[in-house]
Amino acid sequence: MKTTRRSFLKSSAIAAGGLALPARSWARVVGANEDLRVAVIGFNGRGKDHIEGFRRLKGVRLVALCDVDKKVLEKEATTLNDAGNPVQTFVDARKLLERDDIDAVSIATPNHWHALLAIWACQHGKDVYVEKPVSHNVFEGRQIVHAARKYGRIVQTGTQSRSNPGLREAVAWIHAGGLGEIKVVHGLCYKPRMSIGRTSGPQPIPEHIDYDLWCGPSPKRELRRTNLHYDWHWDFDTGCGDLGNQGIHQMDIARWVLRQDAVSPRVVSIGGRVGYVDDGNTPNTQVVLHHYPEAPLIFEVRGLPKARSFQSPALWSKNMPDFNGAQIGVIVKCDAGTMVIPSYDSATAYDEKGNVIRVFKGGADHYANFVAAVRSRNAGQLNAEIAQGHLSSALCHTGNISYQLGQHLTPEAIRERLAYNAPGREAFGRVVEHLEANGVDLQRQRLVFGAWLEMNPATERFTNNERANQLLRREYRFPFIVPEKV
Repeated sequence: MKTTRRSFLKSSAIAAGGLALPARSWARVVGANEDLRVAVIGFNGRGKDHIEGFRRLKGVRLVALCDVDKKVLEKEATTLNDAGNPVQTFVDARKLLERDDIDAVSIATPNHWHALLAIWACQHGKDVYVEKPVSHNVFEGRQIVHAARKYGRIVQTGTQSRSNPGLREAVAWIHAGGLGEIKVVHGLCYKPRMSIGRTSGPQPIPEHIDYDLWCGPSPKRELRRTNLHYDWHWDFDTGCGDLGNQGIHQMDIARWVLRQDAVSPRVVSIGGRVGYVDDGNTPNTQVVLHHYPEAPLIFEVRGLPKARSFQSPALWSKNMPDFNGAQIGVIVKCDAGTMVIPSYDSATAYDEKGNVIRVFKGGADHYANFVAAVRSRNAGQLNAEIAQGHLSSALCHTGNISYQLGQHLTPEAIRERLAYNAPGREAFGRVVEHLEANGVDLQRQRLVFGAWLEMNPATERFTNNERANQLLRREYRFPFIVPEKV
C-alpha cells in the first residue's frame, strides 16, 4: 500500500494517543446492498471463531488479518487462500487501520490490547467487535465508550449470551417476577486450571513474534513463563485471571439479571493462587462480593478439582466441583425458587421444593447481530453494546483491585472480617472446604483478604482508597497510549 502524507500523519498522531479526528473525514457508510468488509486482529485462540463467524454470514467478506506472530498469520492466511478467500495480512494493526477498504474490525488479541485497538479503530471510522473483557482496566473501558459515542461507531462486546433467545427470555421472566424478589445472585467459574510451570529465568522470544508489538500498552518485561501465548491470562500485566477471562461471561449475565447499569458501590475480594507454585500471579481461587443495595452479586472462581485425588491431567477437567448443579454459570436465588443458568443459552427455573417450573433454551448468532446493527447504524440494536461490556468488565477489574491491595490472613481472621456478611461467610466456608479437600494448608498457604473498597458509581472512582484509584488505569508505554481525550 502506498503511504500518503495524510495517512502517515493521521496514523502517527492517533498512535501517539492524541488526535481525535471526526469519523466522517474518512469513514465509509456501508450500504444495504454492499458487502461489509471485515478484518480480524488476533486469532491464535478465540479469533479463529471470529474468522469463521464472519465468513459464514451473507453479505460479509473477510478481507484482512493481523497478528504479531508471523507463523500464526501465515498459516491462517494460507488456509483461507486455499479455501478461496484471499486476505491482506498485517503484523502491525496500525497499518491495517489506515486502510479505507476495511469497514469493521474484530478484535481477539490479549486483554491489554483490546481498548487501544478499539479506540484507534473508532478514530479511523471503523465499526468494532471486541472480545471480552473489553478492557484491561476500568479507565480503558470507559474510554472505548467515549470513542464509540464521539465517532458514531457501532461497537459490540463479545459476551454472546446476550444474543441467545433462550437466555433473553429467561432474564425477562425473572424481571417480570417469575420467581419473586431476587435475594442473591451467584456467578460461577469452576474451570480446570493446572499449573503453568515454574521457570528459572528469562525465556527466549521466538523470532517470528514481534514482541514489542505483542507487549504494546503493557510493560515490556523479560518473558518469565514457558508459554507466551494464552498463559498471559495469568499475569496481571496482560490478563485479568479467570475472573476476566471466562468469568466475565457469567459476571455479565449476573449483572444483567440484577438490572444493574452501574458498577457496584462496594466490593471486596478473597482468594489466592494456591495448590501449586508457578509463574502465574492471578488467583486460581477467588470470591468477589459486589454489594448492590437491591441484592448482592457473589462471584466465585475455582481452578482446582473436587479433591486432591483428581489432581492429574487425565482426571482434573472431568472432576470439577459444582454449585446447585452448575460449574460455569449463574445461580439466581429468589423468594419463590431458584433459577440455574448452567450455560450460555439455557436456564431452568425451580420452585422452593426443587421442582422444575420452566425451561428456557435457544441460541442465536452474536456476529449476525453486530452486522445487522452496522447496516442499520443503530447502536441500540446491539445485544451487547460497548457500555454493557464496559460495566461487566469493570466489575471484574474492581474485584481484582481489591485482591491486589489485600493481605494474607488465616481463615479465622477472614471469618472475623465477614462476621456481619452472611452471603460472604457462606461462600468463604465453601471455599475453605474445597481447598482443604485439595490438601491446601491454609495456615501455611494463606488466602488474601482484599481491601474493602467503596466506589461512586457515577464517577467510577473509589471514595475510600487512593491507591485503588491508581489501579483504575495503568502507565502506558509510548506510543501505545490509551488517550485521555479520544
